[in-house]
Amino acid sequence: MLLLALDTATPAVTVALHDGTAVVAASSQVDARRHGELLLPAVDRVLAEAGTRLDAVTGIVVGIGPGPYTGLRVGLMTADTFGLALGVPVHGLCTLDGLAYAAEVEGPFVVATDARRKEVYWARYEDARTRVTEPAVDRPAEIADVVAGLPAVGAGAVLYPDTFPDARGPEQVSAAALAALAAERLAKGEELESSRPLYLRRPDAQVPKNYKVVTPK
Repeated sequence: MLLLALDTATPAVTVALHDGTAVVAASSQVDARRHGELLLPAVDRVLAEAGTRLDAVTGIVVGIGPGPYTGLRVGLMTADTFGLALGVPVHGLCTLDGLAYAAEVEGPFVVATDARRKEVYWARYEDARTRVTEPAVDRPAEIADVVAGLPAVGAGAVLYPDTFPDARGPEQVSAAALAALAAERLAKGEELESSRPLYLRRPDAQVPKNYKVVTPK
């Protein structure tokens, strides 16, 4: 097994390589505006650090969000392209699950990432491997009663201390955590999700109302 994992659902552009036993190389950069520019060079760095080639990869793992449309699709399209070119499976994982897996929190907790528009993407977890609610997008004040008293992981929790007073790291997802979680589940014979994205809401860019299509006569 040699899994190439990547995620662009958050401001982090993160890539890792996992050999089925451990992470052998990883790279993470935080830049919300340069996902497309940073992702492929990060893949090259990780492969070079591991001393291997892309055609040695046996599977792709990609964070499927939730996340903003523009950043998220960079990782998804790259993962699907690699899978098609190499003839290997593409495994999707919820980005929030990757953050939960990397969290050093005992007992129930919440993962929250920044959804912009003064909202968070969030879900509740029983432990680092067990999500108990579907991912959702809400204003922090609207879920204050639901998450009250629970530790919270992720950049969204840090942004809204009134709702998440017990915010903890990590703030950003790491492909290393996604790869390790995927390897663990695959070793148990579990089926992972498809690479279908979790957008949860429509893209920020919209066609203006009363837009008129002008065609040449």
